[in-house]
Amino acid sequence: MNFTTQEYNARLTNVKSKMSEKGLDVLILSDPSNMNYLTGYDGWSFYVPQVVIISLDKDQPIWFGRKQDSNGARITTFLKNENILGYPEKLIQSPPSHPFDYLSIFIKENKWENKNIGVEMDSYYYTAECHNRLLNHCPNANFKNGYLLVNWIRYIKSDSEIAYMKEAAKLVQAGMRTAYNEIKPDIKQSFVAGKIQQTLLGGNEDIQIGGEYSGLNIILASGESASASHLTPTDKKLKQDEGTIIELGGVKNRYHCALSRTVYIGKPDPKITDTLKITNEGVEKAIEATKPGNSCHDVAVAFWKVLEKYGVEKESRCGYSIGIGYPPDWGEHTLSIRKNEMTILRPNVTYHLMAGMWMDTWGLEISESIRVTESGAELFCNFPRELHLI
Repeated sequence: MNFTTQEYNARLTNVKSKMSEKGLDVLILSDPSNMNYLTGYDGWSFYVPQVVIISLDKDQPIWFGRKQDSNGARITTFLKNENILGYPEKLIQSPPSHPFDYLSIFIKENKWENKNIGVEMDSYYYTAECHNRLLNHCPNANFKNGYLLVNWIRYIKSDSEIAYMKEAAKLVQAGMRTAYNEIKPDIKQSFVAGKIQQTLLGGNEDIQIGGEYSGLNIILASGESASASHLTPTDKKLKQDEGTIIELGGVKNRYHCALSRTVYIGKPDPKITDTLKITNEGVEKAIEATKPGNSCHDVAVAFWKVLEKYGVEKESRCGYSIGIGYPPDWGEHTLSIRKNEMTILRPNVTYHLMAGMWMDTWGLEISESIRVTESGAELFCNFPRELHLI
């Protein structure tokens, strides 16, 4: 386990309190980030149906998943054996049968079939078929949307969680330094990405820690491809007089620290250097506005006020919550840094300030992972933001 049993119990208490407030007797969590948060479970098993069940009438959560993954639950969680429920292999990808048929039987055995049951309706991992099975097998249950209930409890991090994000920051800075060292004319993007990945997972001589796979793949795109926000490395060769955007995530015990920078081979067009300076000025103002009691709107206004002063446009949001992550995302789906979002910042809230500027034929990125402190903001990384020239 990555946290004490006491911390897991405190999280569970908070979730049960919110469930009672929402009128939920049972909560079925399919988001692996929430499963990890409440039990410690960590395995690449989210490609098949799996959930953690929280019930007001049970002391511990219940892990429900593929039987062959049960040992993973025993190894990574604090749960008692009777709280680890593995469904049979014959239900794996075997229509018309489905693992949620087995879950429905478990619901009935525990006399929850007439209860108020929360499910994560907009979770990537909770499919229409999963929901359909529950509706058909438990027609008297009152299924309610419990999406983001746990995510908002995760909104404020503990000091232990912050410590893991600081470890992740060491890894992502080392990965970005590798990118700077390896980007050269006529070198394949894929070669550079491989070197970056080696650093993100294995560390280097300066940091004696290893990392883990990220919830989001390495983003690395050059030239016109840098005008798109989420293109991944290919065998395309890096060219003279082209810019490259790089977005990386360091990960420690599933806690992410993200970092984005821009590299240019050759002499950049003034529009690129000018836009980066403007963007960086906006980032500085956003960081200054990041403090307890301010809203996401306040931070967004500080950022966009700079862009508007120079006549630069950006339609997409410029930040989002970050912490535990599993593919396909490292965002926590709570706060967003954009105008008119009135979510209030609190101490130990963490977010990724992502100032990506994607134009018609070129792009640049600057980002920082930020912790809200008692009096302001703390950057997880200490890495130069200016355009890196090769």
